[in-house]
Amino acid sequence: MNGNSTSLRALVDKWLAPTRSIPAHITQTGRFGSNGVRYVCLEGQVSARPLSIVFFRHGSGTWDVFPPPPPLAAMGTRLFAA
Repeated sequence: MNGNSTSLRALVDKWLAPTRSIPAHITQTGRFGSNGVRYVCLEGQVSARPLSIVFFRHGSGTWDVFPPPPPLAAMGTRLFAA
């Protein structure tokens, strides 16, 4: 991970601020897309209202509330026989 890494725990603490009396719960996990991007959906309470947030794991190992960008198309340099 890079120096600006953000752990999932730090994001959950920032966005949901769970406590023993009001914990955050994982409601769904999985992968999506052709890249198999990991995601985790957590639910907690903020201002006495339920809140669900989906966190996405980026290629650098960090987590964020937005999905990573799709991979860019690249041209190969292989030569093909005629």
